[in-house]
Amino acid sequence: MTIGIGATGSNAGLAVFKALEAAERVGTGAIGGFAVFAAIDANGELRLAETQRGGTKTLFTDGERTGGPPPEDIAAARFAAVMSSGPDRPDPLMQFLAADPRVGLVTGHRLPNTLGPDGVAMNAAVLACMARGMSAKAALNAVLEANPDVDAGMIALGSDAGIAARNSTLVSRRHDLGAARREAGQAVVEVLHNAISPHKSLAPLVADIALSIMAPSDRAAGEIIVTAGTPVIHGPRNRVLLDAENKAVSIESENAALTSGRHNCAAVYLGAEVVKDGTVIGHTLMEPNVMVEDGSVQSLSGQSEVRIPFAGLEKKG
Repeated sequence: MTIGIGATGSNAGLAVFKALEAAERVGTGAIGGFAVFAAIDANGELRLAETQRGGTKTLFTDGERTGGPPPEDIAAARFAAVMSSGPDRPDPLMQFLAADPRVGLVTGHRLPNTLGPDGVAMNAAVLACMARGMSAKAALNAVLEANPDVDAGMIALGSDAGIAARNSTLVSRRHDLGAARREAGQAVVEVLHNAISPHKSLAPLVADIALSIMAPSDRAAGEIIVTAGTPVIHGPRNRVLLDAENKAVSIESENAALTSGRHNCAAVYLGAEVVKDGTVIGHTLMEPNVMVEDGSVQSLSGQSEVRIPFAGLEKKG
């Protein structure tokens, strides 16, 4: 009956918002109603937003503007979490997402606000463990192992605690669960949900979307220029050789057939090495449709010249 998304890394605020937005578009069931959002911005301030109906369409409003992504400073936050489900949940909505800008955030699904035997809500108990120096994983283990029958799964995160997710023993027995974790460098995303279909594939998709915002694999480091008349030669690897102005002087292709005859092809292959002064400086991010005749480029996507973005070496893979 809920979805929880947590993220740490560059643009985590935007990432969890876009991830929830994607879940609303693709998923069916307990989605698109209430949403509660929290982020810790660059100044260490806690930024909150909530809505009872409409999910991401009404979560952030500004005067006459309704819907849309969070403001830039919130979007850029490195720590963010959201929890959402159907409409009209008991007030205050922040009971569902525990937050302390000095410690971190605890979101989740099902009922993470359930009170424990000591009268403390499960999410608040996890946050308190983190405040005492526990990692997010250790805090979740401590609280959920002591309360195996609580109807909750939680995602905990913080600057000193890392990020982790776990379901209680009770919740882990459900047959409608979704869960995913994605990592790329310092960017990490955790997703938990239930009662939203498709339950097996939704969480990986949502997590991938969030991670692509924080650590995009297609971030360009520059552009190369390829023009009609550029020679295409056979080589052991797909490569584009550049001059000092990043203009292609030749295209090397693993496909020997391109050196003779007429071909409508991908002469500049996606991921081809970009070589300048004898050094590989990156890999192509775009693959134009190329007309080649007798080893010479005739046109590229119907044009006599195209600019092809390339990623730096650190973006490979």
